[in-house]
Amino acid sequence: MRIISGEAKGRVLFAPSGAQTRPTSDKIRGALFNIIGSRVLDSRVLDLFGGSGALALEALSRGAESAVIADNSRQAWQAIDRNARNVLKDDFDLRVRILNQDYRSAIAAVVGEIFDLVFLDPPYRMVEAYGDALSRLLRADMLAPGCLIVMERRRDAQVPLPQAVAVFDTRQYGDTAVDFAEIRSAGDEGQQTAINED
Repeated sequence: MRIISGEAKGRVLFAPSGAQTRPTSDKIRGALFNIIGSRVLDSRVLDLFGGSGALALEALSRGAESAVIADNSRQAWQAIDRNARNVLKDDFDLRVRILNQDYRSAIAAVVGEIFDLVFLDPPYRMVEAYGDALSRLLRADMLAPGCLIVMERRRDAQVPLPQAVAVFDTRQYGDTAVDFAEIRSAGDEGQQTAINED
């Protein structure tokens, strides 16, 4: 894996050891950032299931202002730290915060911060984590107006989301689907029909 574009283009990314994480392929990462486009510029990024950190670090390379990256795996935390230091060099301490915590603890740790771009790519078995994470972020008022949410899931997954979250685009790549969503109306946290574009 490598950073695909931006100021750190070509820098190598290392995947965590073990089988607990599922790094987003370079192909899918490139495709989703082509869709995000200029919305990454100056954004404050939150990645709650960081894995290798590739998504948030790609965003930083492409002009995001800062990122919080969390993962509860020790191996993932070590890989994210290594990758962030390689990608960001002297800007490491200024632009990224890495948390070795699960998504619930990570959200609690950064309450009061506001994010413009959120990546959710939990282990595929954790289908409830998408909606739970977004509900927690909504309750804490941590999503900026117009916040973009990018969710990677198994193509056939039934993913319940808060009513406030509106999916406006879905792209499919083999067995993987990527949903792009925005906040419809803050404070509305009922459940809507599960996403399934098949």
